[in-house]
Amino acid sequence: MSTTYAPHFIPSKTVLSTSSSFSSTPLIMSQDELKKTAAYKAVEFVESGMVIGLGTGSTAKHAVDRIGDLIQQGVLTNIVGIPTSIKTYEHALNVNITLSDLETHPVVDLAIDGADEVDPDLNLVKGRGGALLREKMIEFASKKFVVIVDESKLVDYIGASGLAFPVEVVPFCWKFTAHRLELLFEEADCVAKIRTSVETGEVFVTDNGNYTIDLYFKKSIGDLKVASDAILRLPGVVEHGLFVNMATTVIVAGEDGVTVKNKC
Repeated sequence: MSTTYAPHFIPSKTVLSTSSSFSSTPLIMSQDELKKTAAYKAVEFVESGMVIGLGTGSTAKHAVDRIGDLIQQGVLTNIVGIPTSIKTYEHALNVNITLSDLETHPVVDLAIDGADEVDPDLNLVKGRGGALLREKMIEFASKKFVVIVDESKLVDYIGASGLAFPVEVVPFCWKFTAHRLELLFEEADCVAKIRTSVETGEVFVTDNGNYTIDLYFKKSIGDLKVASDAILRLPGVVEHGLFVNMATTVIVAGEDGVTVKNKC
């Protein structure tokens, strides 16, 4: 099945339905403008009375802003947001979105978030922004999970970007855990690095008080379900940024327009 961005994808067994819109999108757009376009398209899925999972990161921020605007205009009413990070919590309050949590609303109608990688089967890498644990909890509880990305996030296979694959770990003996993760993916030439803060140079601490080990692969890690289970079996690992079979819709913004990919 051909799509606007078919060259970025390899054939897969997953059946996807695809539609395109926004043919009037400008020919030249910045990456942030592409993110905003995708985010606004995602917010079209939001209806009054919904409980919405609010994602973290620069792309998701545009969606939060749009929801706030529509609430202010009276277009959306009775919206409850469940933020995936402290940063999103603070931002959502600033745009007057009523907030709650999973204990009060254990079933989420819709979650909107970005992703760091999207493979042909709509599997994701998330967490380069540091919020993967809360993101996975909220998005797992969602009836529908809409992912918003620009076309640079499309990969042939998970890890193909060569960028960080995050794993949240407890601080206790994190070097030991990092070494075990390297050994686990030795065949993929894995290198594990502790994440540090760009501002301070200190070890980055998640909203949950944990550390993040970023894995870098030179080869495919193979079966994603097997890889996911293997990571979670390691003592010291809290959660990882591999989101397998969780996205129901991926909205991809490119200079030629927006493509909506639905998992059937």
